[in-house]
Amino acid sequence: MNMFCYQCEQTSQCTGCTSFGVCGKDPETAALQDLLMQVCKKISEKAHAKRQAGETTRDADLFVTEGLFTTVTNVNFDANDIAGIVSRGVAILKELGGEWELPDDLDGMISQGEQVGIESRMTTLGEDITGLQELILYGLKGTAAYADHAYVLGKEDDSVFAFFHEAMAFLLNPAPTVDELVALALKTGEVNLTVMGLLDAANTGTYGHPVPTPVNINPVKGKAILVSGHDLKDLEILLKQTEGKGINIYTHGEMLPCHGYPELKKYPHLVGNYGGAWQDQRKEFEAFPGAILMTTNCIQKPKENYKARIFTSGLVQWPGVQHIGDDKDFSPVINAALEAEGFAETEPEKTILTGFGHNAVLGVAPQVIDAVKSGALKHFFLIGGCDGAKPGRNYYTDFAEAVPDDCAILTLACGKFRFNKLEFGDIGGIPRLLDIGQCNDAYSAIQIAVALAGAFECGVNDLPLSMILSWYEQKAVCILLTLLHLGIKDIKVGPSLPAFITPTVLNVLVENFNIAPVTTVEADLKECLGA
Repeated sequence: MNMFCYQCEQTSQCTGCTSFGVCGKDPETAALQDLLMQVCKKISEKAHAKRQAGETTRDADLFVTEGLFTTVTNVNFDANDIAGIVSRGVAILKELGGEWELPDDLDGMISQGEQVGIESRMTTLGEDITGLQELILYGLKGTAAYADHAYVLGKEDDSVFAFFHEAMAFLLNPAPTVDELVALALKTGEVNLTVMGLLDAANTGTYGHPVPTPVNINPVKGKAILVSGHDLKDLEILLKQTEGKGINIYTHGEMLPCHGYPELKKYPHLVGNYGGAWQDQRKEFEAFPGAILMTTNCIQKPKENYKARIFTSGLVQWPGVQHIGDDKDFSPVINAALEAEGFAETEPEKTILTGFGHNAVLGVAPQVIDAVKSGALKHFFLIGGCDGAKPGRNYYTDFAEAVPDDCAILTLACGKFRFNKLEFGDIGGIPRLLDIGQCNDAYSAIQIAVALAGAFECGVNDLPLSMILSWYEQKAVCILLTLLHLGIKDIKVGPSLPAFITPTVLNVLVENFNIAPVTTVEADLKECLGA
């Protein structure tokens, strides 16, 4: 069977995956994800109407949020599990007064999903309208991921659920205009800013504000568990369950910033970070001599030689990989770690810095402002975002290395692994490379930029600040929409532009925001510095 998916940067030939997903998603799973999105839209249509009538829709709120997150790239590859989620959604839809005839068997559901995919809308609406619809949907998926993280830590905002329903219901509109869709895309960015603020409050309220922290990146002798993904709470629970068991815990990928949080770094058996970004996991996990826990997204197809010692939790799933349930009993992970060899020797310590969230950076704002005013610090570059496997991402390493010594680099998300082990030195005691945190910590970058603009009595676009962003999946999309909502211009995006951004849509973004694809390091750096 065929499929069509172009929601991530790795899509085949930058046009779309049509026979099998580059991410590892098979056509059956792709069809079921399309079906889940259609069910979510129908649920939202009913929930939006009920909310306007003053009724609450709690089950629908949580289901649509989790449904959106479930279909983010590299989250859930288990067709049978997604089919079960669809069945739950249809039950919620019927409780809301909607109708849906769901086939009794998996093949029938897959066939139904094939009828509501992207290509069916391209035929009736055209590529431009469909691309804008998908831009909004992908932004909603990223925002839902952050909303779910915040919800897990006890933070939510009813207006966010209301917007999810309003936006998803609008995506059923049979004749939307370009202007309506662009406005909704920017509104998605506005709501995502609210959600990133919620998640920031949830993370810092639970674990304290991150503080600059050196993190060991070499192995320590002993049994080991590697934690990847984004979920701080899962890491905390695992740290508590492994206390006194002689197991060292390592972070991987987007979990690196966890070392900066006071309530997480207090655990002495959180010993360091192992490996780099998500796309290298098959090689790194194969070499890791312990158990592996995948939280949230970023999983790739596991190799057979470590499949028995990798586990999933939360919404992430892979067929044949043991899933830890909602009770968060990590005993299987712990037992697998105890049975594995562990690291035989402790290697000499080597560290990298993390923990430069907005609280930490603004704590030294006077020194930063003085450095700018004196001319010691001439420019800021935000170089970060998602990493990926497709060729061309060495651009970000080369750009970071080419940044002049009198400029500082802010970075976030897993894109930083392209250059965060390099030596950049400091400017008057301020490190030139400031790791702000996970992708959602774009909120910190925004707060830093707003504070600097206030100090210099100018707009953010007038700051000596350039944004060089890499994208891969839907959380990068919602962050980009937030930056556009804030009116930030001259953003450079790469290594390639999204396949769902048609030339017509790109022209809208260029005319309104001067957004542009990356070109060469030399040309882009010269343009940023006005040289």
